[in-house]
Amino acid sequence: MRTRVRSGDPDAYAELFDSYSRTLYNHAFRMTGDWAVAEDVMSAAFLEAWRLRGTVDPEGGSLRPWLLGITTNIARNHCRSNRRFRAAAAVAAAAAGAAAVPDHAEEVAGRLDDRRQIAATLAQLSALRRPEREVLLLCLCEGLEYAEAARVLGIPVGTVRSRLSRARTKLRKLADAELKKNGRELAARSRQAYEDRAKAVRSAQEGI
Repeated sequence: MRTRVRSGDPDAYAELFDSYSRTLYNHAFRMTGDWAVAEDVMSAAFLEAWRLRGTVDPEGGSLRPWLLGITTNIARNHCRSNRRFRAAAAVAAAAAGAAAVPDHAEEVAGRLDDRRQIAATLAQLSALRRPEREVLLLCLCEGLEYAEAARVLGIPVGTVRSRLSRARTKLRKLADAELKKNGRELAARSRQAYEDRAKAVRSAQEGI
């Protein structure tokens, strides 16, 4: 495959697209928080791969890390700051929360749950700095080894480890805060339900 790509074999690129377009699309979305931008990034990544075909090492394994590296660089240009990423994440969250779900439409409800999960994931990722987010997505979401991620990003392996460690620490604190928040909300709802039941009982007794 590497030899065919280096030689500019169109069939080889068709195979690459069939194999990795969905992977690059999803990675671009996680990087940018915007489905439309992700589609543009994915398309641009394959065009850039064609332009850079001569740089492919003829020896090696899968071209997936190479393609992910190209996609990361292009997505980075679309999302230079966390402010833009947070804005896209906020739009996704608003869209998920605003959608109406008919009681009889289980399939629609399932899609809404998916959108809410995506929005929650984007909200968590927005807590990270861009370099931390890139390492987290490549190592945890795409399953690259530290050395592969280091080559993709052009940074030392030690930097990959430290960024990933910081990202995990931030996400762990965020998860703990969310659990505490949910616990307080659950306790408040339980107290309200108990008070409502108590009022109902008193009202019934007074009516006897």
